[in-house]
Amino acid sequence: MSATRAGVTPLPKYKLVFLGDQSVGKTSIISRFMYDKFDNSYQATIGIDFLSKTMYLEDRTVRLQLWDTAGQERFRSLIPSYIRDSSVAVIVYDVSSRASFVNSAKWISEVKAERGGDVIIALVGNKTDLDGREVSAAEGEAKAKEEGVMFIETSAKAGFNVKVLFRKIAAALPGMETPSTKADEDLVEVKLTGQAQQSAKSSCC
Repeated sequence: MSATRAGVTPLPKYKLVFLGDQSVGKTSIISRFMYDKFDNSYQATIGIDFLSKTMYLEDRTVRLQLWDTAGQERFRSLIPSYIRDSSVAVIVYDVSSRASFVNSAKWISEVKAERGGDVIIALVGNKTDLDGREVSAAEGEAKAKEEGVMFIETSAKAGFNVKVLFRKIAAALPGMETPSTKADEDLVEVKLTGQAQQSAKSSCC
């Protein structure tokens, strides 16, 4: 294994792209994972946001690069270029919105068209804390099985299953051979890039 200066081996990096219709909770899932918090005020993501986090697992350490994409139709043309070199596609729908669940099939198709079998796909039913569920867990599981992808339900608001989602993804990543020097909880290091902060934080539409 080649080492960088000071004898530090670079961490393996994996790109995770979050996809799904507008307001299904993509940004909220990322925020819950990164900061363990939930923002009740809704702001649409404008374009693409990028955040990076190191995960310390039992036997390895990985760097996850999280790409939060806008759900609005006018940003759809940007998305294929972000899918193209991704390791993981996280496709989110709202369990209280059947339309967002139906549309998840299109997102899965788009990922497969760009990446074929060279990507891990996770189908995530979010907002399990809400009343008025329109999509059952069994339906989500059946769709995931049909598509040959991972499945999990979450609540970004309640913090339900969000860490589990990322641990499942991390466990499925290929070629993770860097041993971890720590077996800490996964909420350890947060690093934001400057340009990422300009997109969704300044305006809302």
